[in-house]
Amino acid sequence: MEVSPEKAHTAVPVKKKKSFWKTALDQKLLYLMSIPFVIWVFVFNYLPVWGWTMAFQNFRPGRAFTEQEWVGLTHFINLFQDDYFYLVLRNTVAMSVMLLVAGFTIPIIFAVLLNEVRHSLFKRSVQTISYLPHFVSWVVVAGIVTKMLSTDGGIVNDILMALNIVDSPVQFMSKEKWFWWIVTFSDVWKEMGWNSIIFLAAMAGIDPQLYEAAKVDGAGRWRRIWHITLPGIRPTMMVILILSIGGMISIGFERQLLLGNSLVKEYSDVLELYALNYGIGLGRYSYGTAIGIFNSIVSIVLLLLANGIFKRFTKTSVM
Repeated sequence: MEVSPEKAHTAVPVKKKKSFWKTALDQKLLYLMSIPFVIWVFVFNYLPVWGWTMAFQNFRPGRAFTEQEWVGLTHFINLFQDDYFYLVLRNTVAMSVMLLVAGFTIPIIFAVLLNEVRHSLFKRSVQTISYLPHFVSWVVVAGIVTKMLSTDGGIVNDILMALNIVDSPVQFMSKEKWFWWIVTFSDVWKEMGWNSIIFLAAMAGIDPQLYEAAKVDGAGRWRRIWHITLPGIRPTMMVILILSIGGMISIGFERQLLLGNSLVKEYSDVLELYALNYGIGLGRYSYGTAIGIFNSIVSIVLLLLANGIFKRFTKTSVM
Protein backbone atom coordinates (compact mmCIF):
# COMPACT_ATOMS: atom_id res chain seq x y z
CA MET A 1 0.00 0.00 0.00
CA GLU A 2 1.46 3.29 -1.10
CA VAL A 3 1.35 6.33 1.14
CA SER A 4 0.97 9.75 -0.44
CA PRO A 5 3.79 12.25 0.15
CA GLU A 6 1.38 14.53 2.03
CA LYS A 7 0.39 11.79 4.50
CA ALA A 8 3.98 10.63 4.89
CA HIS A 9 5.05 14.16 5.70
CA THR A 10 2.32 14.68 8.28
CA ALA A 11 2.95 11.27 9.86
CA VAL A 12 6.40 12.28 11.13
CA PRO A 13 6.12 14.17 14.42
CA VAL A 14 8.09 17.40 14.59
CA LYS A 15 10.01 17.77 17.84
CA LYS A 16 10.04 21.30 19.12
CA LYS A 17 13.44 22.68 20.02
CA LYS A 18 13.71 23.87 23.59
CA SER A 19 14.42 27.54 24.13
CA PHE A 20 17.67 28.61 25.79
CA TRP A 21 15.90 29.65 29.00
CA LYS A 22 13.99 26.37 29.17
CA THR A 23 17.24 24.42 28.77
CA ALA A 24 18.96 26.63 31.37
CA LEU A 25 16.12 26.02 33.82
CA ASP A 26 16.30 22.26 33.32
CA GLN A 27 20.08 22.25 33.81
CA LYS A 28 20.30 25.00 36.41
CA LEU A 29 22.63 23.01 38.67
CA LEU A 30 25.18 22.61 35.87
CA TYR A 31 25.06 26.34 35.15
CA LEU A 32 25.49 27.14 38.83
CA MET A 33 28.52 24.85 39.03
CA SER A 34 30.11 26.62 36.05
CA ILE A 35 29.73 30.15 37.46
CA PRO A 36 33.03 30.15 39.46
CA PHE A 37 34.96 29.04 36.38
CA VAL A 38 33.30 31.66 34.19
CA ILE A 39 34.25 34.33 36.74
CA TRP A 40 37.82 32.99 36.87
CA VAL A 41 38.15 33.10 33.05
CA PHE A 42 36.70 36.62 32.91
CA VAL A 43 38.98 37.99 35.64
CA PHE A 44 42.23 36.39 34.47
CA ASN A 45 41.71 36.17 30.69
CA TYR A 46 39.35 38.91 29.56
CA LEU A 47 39.73 41.70 32.10
CA PRO A 48 43.51 42.07 31.45
CA VAL A 49 42.75 42.80 27.77
CA TRP A 50 41.93 46.32 29.00
CA GLY A 51 45.69 46.72 29.43
CA TRP A 52 46.10 46.63 25.65
CA THR A 53 45.21 50.32 25.68
CA MET A 54 48.78 50.95 26.91
CA ALA A 55 50.06 50.09 23.42
CA PHE A 56 48.35 53.22 22.11
CA GLN A 57 49.67 55.48 24.87
CA ASN A 58 52.96 56.75 26.24
CA PHE A 59 52.09 54.96 29.43
CA ARG A 60 53.54 56.40 32.63
CA PRO A 61 52.97 54.52 35.91
CA GLY A 62 51.22 56.58 38.57
CA ARG A 63 49.14 58.63 36.17
CA ALA A 64 45.39 58.23 35.86
CA PHE A 65 43.99 56.68 32.69
CA THR A 66 42.64 60.05 31.50
CA GLU A 67 46.06 61.68 32.01
CA GLN A 68 47.96 59.31 29.73
CA GLU A 69 49.26 60.62 26.41
CA TRP A 70 47.67 58.91 23.42
CA VAL A 71 50.05 58.26 20.52
CA GLY A 72 48.03 55.97 18.25
CA LEU A 73 50.06 53.40 16.31
CA THR A 74 53.46 54.97 17.06
CA HIS A 75 54.74 52.00 19.03
CA PHE A 76 53.66 49.54 16.34
CA ILE A 77 55.43 51.63 13.69
CA ASN A 78 58.60 51.69 15.81
CA LEU A 79 58.29 47.93 16.30
CA PHE A 80 58.12 47.17 12.58
CA GLN A 81 60.98 49.56 11.87
CA ASP A 82 63.30 47.86 14.36
CA ASP A 83 65.71 45.47 12.63
CA TYR A 84 66.20 43.50 15.83
CA PHE A 85 62.47 42.73 15.87
CA TYR A 86 62.83 40.76 12.63
CA LEU A 87 65.82 38.91 14.07
CA VAL A 88 63.86 37.72 17.11
CA LEU A 89 60.88 36.97 14.85
CA ARG A 90 63.13 34.69 12.79
CA ASN A 91 64.32 32.92 15.92
CA THR A 92 60.76 32.56 17.19
CA VAL A 93 59.44 31.10 13.94
CA ALA A 94 62.41 28.75 13.51
CA MET A 95 62.22 27.35 17.04
CA SER A 96 58.42 27.20 16.88
CA VAL A 97 58.50 25.04 13.74
CA MET A 98 61.17 22.75 15.19
CA LEU A 99 59.30 22.41 18.49
CA LEU A 100 56.03 21.77 16.63
CA VAL A 101 57.46 19.03 14.41
CA ALA A 102 59.42 17.29 17.15
CA GLY A 103 56.91 17.92 19.95
CA PHE A 104 54.02 16.56 17.88
CA THR A 105 55.49 13.55 16.09
CA ILE A 106 57.78 12.09 18.76
CA PRO A 107 55.05 11.76 21.46
CA ILE A 108 52.84 9.96 18.91
CA ILE A 109 55.63 7.54 18.02
CA PHE A 110 56.40 7.00 21.70
CA ALA A 111 52.72 6.41 22.50
CA VAL A 112 52.34 3.92 19.64
CA LEU A 113 55.40 1.96 20.73
CA LEU A 114 54.31 2.01 24.36
CA ASN A 115 50.84 0.85 23.39
CA GLU A 116 52.35 -2.22 21.74
CA VAL A 117 54.12 -3.29 24.94
CA ARG A 118 52.31 -6.28 26.45
CA HIS A 119 54.27 -6.56 29.73
CA SER A 120 52.14 -4.40 32.05
CA LEU A 121 54.79 -3.83 34.74
CA PHE A 122 57.40 -2.70 32.23
CA LYS A 123 54.82 -0.52 30.46
CA ARG A 124 53.75 1.24 33.67
CA SER A 125 57.37 1.75 34.69
CA VAL A 126 58.29 3.37 31.37
CA GLN A 127 55.18 5.58 31.52
CA THR A 128 56.00 6.78 35.02
CA ILE A 129 59.63 7.50 34.21
CA SER A 130 58.72 9.36 31.01
CA TYR A 131 56.22 11.61 32.87
CA LEU A 132 58.67 12.70 35.59
CA PRO A 133 60.66 15.33 33.61
CA HIS A 134 57.43 17.30 33.02
CA PHE A 135 57.28 18.12 36.73
CA VAL A 136 60.89 19.31 36.84
CA SER A 137 61.41 23.08 36.68
CA TRP A 138 63.09 24.54 33.60
CA VAL A 139 65.72 25.94 35.96
CA VAL A 140 66.71 22.40 36.90
CA VAL A 141 66.43 21.13 33.32
CA ALA A 142 68.66 23.96 32.06
CA GLY A 143 71.24 23.08 34.72
CA ILE A 144 71.17 19.40 33.72
CA VAL A 145 71.50 20.17 30.00
CA THR A 146 74.30 22.66 30.58
CA LYS A 147 76.20 20.17 32.73
CA MET A 148 75.75 17.35 30.21
CA LEU A 149 77.09 19.55 27.38
CA SER A 150 79.85 21.08 29.47
CA THR A 151 83.49 20.89 28.36
CA ASP A 152 84.47 20.11 31.95
CA GLY A 153 83.25 16.60 32.68
CA GLY A 154 80.14 16.77 30.48
CA ILE A 155 78.90 13.27 29.64
CA VAL A 156 78.27 14.11 25.97
CA ASN A 157 81.83 15.30 25.40
CA ASP A 158 83.20 12.33 27.36
CA ILE A 159 81.33 9.90 25.09
CA LEU A 160 82.38 11.70 21.90
CA MET A 161 86.03 11.67 22.97
CA ALA A 162 85.89 8.04 24.12
CA LEU A 163 84.58 7.05 20.67
CA ASN A 164 87.31 9.17 19.01
CA ILE A 165 84.66 11.25 17.22
CA VAL A 166 86.28 14.48 18.42
CA ASP A 167 89.81 15.20 19.64
CA SER A 168 88.88 17.91 22.15
CA PRO A 169 85.72 18.89 24.04
CA VAL A 170 83.12 20.73 21.94
CA GLN A 171 81.73 23.97 23.35
CA PHE A 172 78.09 23.23 22.55
CA MET A 173 76.64 26.14 24.53
CA SER A 174 78.66 28.71 22.58
CA LYS A 175 77.67 27.46 19.11
CA GLU A 176 75.00 29.83 17.79
CA LYS A 177 73.55 27.56 15.13
CA TRP A 178 73.27 24.64 17.56
CA PHE A 179 71.19 26.56 20.07
CA TRP A 180 67.87 25.85 18.33
CA TRP A 181 68.61 22.10 18.38
CA ILE A 182 69.60 22.19 22.04
CA VAL A 183 66.29 23.89 22.94
CA THR A 184 64.31 21.41 20.81
CA PHE A 185 65.94 18.28 22.27
CA SER A 186 65.62 19.66 25.80
CA ASP A 187 61.90 20.33 25.31
CA VAL A 188 61.29 16.90 23.77
CA TRP A 189 63.05 15.16 26.67
CA LYS A 190 61.04 17.15 29.20
CA GLU A 191 57.57 16.94 27.64
CA MET A 192 57.54 13.78 25.50
CA GLY A 193 56.07 11.50 28.16
CA TRP A 194 53.49 14.03 29.31
CA ASN A 195 52.34 14.85 25.76
CA SER A 196 51.90 11.16 24.99
CA ILE A 197 49.20 10.74 27.65
CA ILE A 198 46.36 12.03 25.48
CA PHE A 199 47.37 9.77 22.58
CA LEU A 200 47.55 6.73 24.87
CA ALA A 201 44.07 7.63 26.15
CA ALA A 202 42.78 7.84 22.57
CA MET A 203 44.30 4.43 21.76
CA ALA A 204 42.57 2.93 24.80
CA GLY A 205 39.24 3.86 23.19
CA ILE A 206 39.85 1.82 20.04
CA ASP A 207 37.70 -1.31 19.83
CA PRO A 208 39.92 -4.38 20.54
CA GLN A 209 37.79 -6.44 18.13
CA LEU A 210 39.30 -4.48 15.25
CA TYR A 211 42.74 -5.78 16.16
CA GLU A 212 41.40 -9.33 16.52
CA ALA A 213 39.73 -9.17 13.10
CA ALA A 214 42.89 -7.78 11.51
CA LYS A 215 44.98 -10.53 13.14
CA VAL A 216 42.60 -13.17 11.78
CA ASP A 217 42.99 -11.65 8.29
CA GLY A 218 46.75 -12.04 8.59
CA ALA A 219 47.72 -8.44 9.33
CA GLY A 220 51.03 -8.10 11.13
CA ARG A 221 51.80 -5.70 13.96
CA TRP A 222 52.89 -2.82 11.72
CA ARG A 223 49.84 -3.28 9.50
CA ARG A 224 47.57 -3.11 12.54
CA ILE A 225 49.31 0.07 13.71
CA TRP A 226 49.03 1.67 10.27
CA HIS A 227 45.44 0.69 9.50
CA ILE A 228 43.84 0.65 12.97
CA THR A 229 45.83 2.52 15.61
CA LEU A 230 46.77 5.63 13.64
CA PRO A 231 43.32 6.06 11.98
CA GLY A 232 41.74 5.50 15.39
CA ILE A 233 43.58 8.44 16.96
CA ARG A 234 43.49 10.68 13.87
CA PRO A 235 40.76 13.03 15.24
CA THR A 236 42.79 13.52 18.42
CA MET A 237 45.94 14.11 16.37
CA MET A 238 44.21 16.75 14.25
CA VAL A 239 42.84 18.66 17.25
CA ILE A 240 46.23 18.65 18.98
CA LEU A 241 47.93 19.77 15.77
CA ILE A 242 45.48 22.65 15.26
CA LEU A 243 45.98 23.88 18.83
CA SER A 244 49.76 23.48 18.50
CA ILE A 245 49.81 25.57 15.32
CA GLY A 246 47.74 28.24 17.06
CA GLY A 247 50.32 28.41 19.85
CA MET A 248 53.38 28.32 17.59
CA ILE A 249 54.36 31.95 18.02
CA SER A 250 53.83 31.88 21.81
CA ILE A 251 56.63 29.55 22.82
CA GLY A 252 57.51 31.34 26.05
CA PHE A 253 60.95 32.52 27.05
CA GLU A 254 62.05 30.29 29.95
CA ARG A 255 64.03 27.85 27.81
CA GLN A 256 65.76 30.59 25.85
CA LEU A 257 66.49 32.69 28.93
CA LEU A 258 67.96 29.82 30.96
CA LEU A 259 69.86 28.03 28.19
CA GLY A 260 71.02 31.13 26.34
CA ASN A 261 74.03 33.33 26.95
CA SER A 262 75.70 36.37 25.43
CA LEU A 263 77.53 34.23 22.84
CA VAL A 264 74.30 32.92 21.27
CA LYS A 265 72.12 35.98 21.85
CA GLU A 266 71.35 36.48 18.15
CA TYR A 267 69.86 32.97 18.04
CA SER A 268 68.31 32.75 21.51
CA ASP A 269 66.17 35.90 21.72
CA VAL A 270 62.48 35.32 20.94
CA LEU A 271 59.47 37.64 20.89
CA GLU A 272 58.46 37.19 24.52
CA LEU A 273 62.04 37.59 25.71
CA TYR A 274 62.33 40.66 23.48
CA ALA A 275 59.20 42.10 25.12
CA LEU A 276 60.64 41.36 28.57
CA ASN A 277 64.05 42.92 27.93
CA TYR A 278 63.15 45.85 25.68
CA GLY A 279 59.72 46.50 27.15
CA ILE A 280 59.45 45.83 30.88
CA GLY A 281 63.21 45.76 31.45
CA LEU A 282 63.71 49.28 30.09
CA GLY A 283 60.45 50.65 31.44
CA ARG A 284 58.93 50.88 27.93
CA TYR A 285 55.63 49.35 28.97
CA SER A 286 53.74 50.59 25.92
CA TYR A 287 56.33 49.11 23.56
CA GLY A 288 56.24 45.77 25.40
CA THR A 289 52.44 45.76 25.19
CA ALA A 290 52.62 46.36 21.43
CA ILE A 291 54.86 43.29 21.10
CA GLY A 292 52.38 41.26 23.13
CA ILE A 293 49.46 42.38 20.95
CA PHE A 294 51.36 41.42 17.80
CA ASN A 295 52.07 38.02 19.34
CA SER A 296 48.41 37.46 20.25
CA ILE A 297 47.04 38.55 16.87
CA VAL A 298 49.43 36.27 14.98
CA SER A 299 48.44 33.35 17.25
CA ILE A 300 44.73 33.97 16.60
CA VAL A 301 45.28 34.19 12.84
CA LEU A 302 47.32 30.97 12.82
CA LEU A 303 44.64 29.18 14.86
CA LEU A 304 41.83 30.30 12.56
CA LEU A 305 43.78 29.42 9.42
CA ALA A 306 44.76 25.98 10.71
CA ASN A 307 41.23 25.30 11.92
CA GLY A 308 39.72 26.38 8.58
CA ILE A 309 42.16 24.29 6.52
CA PHE A 310 41.75 21.15 8.60
CA LYS A 311 37.97 21.58 8.76
CA ARG A 312 37.79 21.71 4.97
CA PHE A 313 40.07 18.77 4.20
CA THR A 314 39.70 16.49 7.24
CA LYS A 315 36.29 17.54 8.64
CA THR A 316 37.99 18.07 12.02
CA SER A 317 37.97 21.37 13.87
CA VAL A 318 38.10 22.86 17.34
CA MET A 319 35.33 25.40 16.75
